[in-house]
Amino acid sequence: VQLLESGGGSVQAGGSLRLSCSTTYKAVCMGWFRAPPGKAREGVASLGTDGTVSYADSVKGRFTISRDSASNTLYLEMNNLRPEDTAQYYCGARQVGASARPCLIQYGMHFWGAGALVTVSS
Repeated sequence: VQLLESGGGSVQAGGSLRLSCSTTYKAVCMGWFRAPPGKAREGVASLGTDGTVSYADSVKGRFTISRDSASNTLYLEMNNLRPEDTAQYYCGARQVGASARPCLIQYGMHFWGAGALVTVSS
C-alpha cells in the first residue's frame, strides 16, 4: 500500500497550508498524524467513509480533514498555523477489515506515507 503526501512547506505563523495524500488503496479509515521534532508521532485528524471524524484538541477549529472519493485523495487544510504545529506530517490508512473500531485517531493506522515536513516560523 502506497501513500504519497504532498503540500508541505514553510510558512509564517498565522498562515495556511494544505496537505494532500494520494493512494490507490480503498481504505475505509484514513488520517493525518504528525511527529514534532524530537517527539513521538501523534494523531491530528481522522476520517472514515461512514462520516466518522476526529481531531486532536490542539487543532480543532483550525484544521479540516476531507477526502475526494473520485481521486481517492485525502486532504488536510491547515489554517492559522502556529510554531508548535511544526512537524513531519504523515498520512495513514487502516487495513480494510482489520478492525471494527471507529475511525478515531486514538486507534492508529496500519499503513503510512513517508511524510511531509511543515515548518511554521514565528
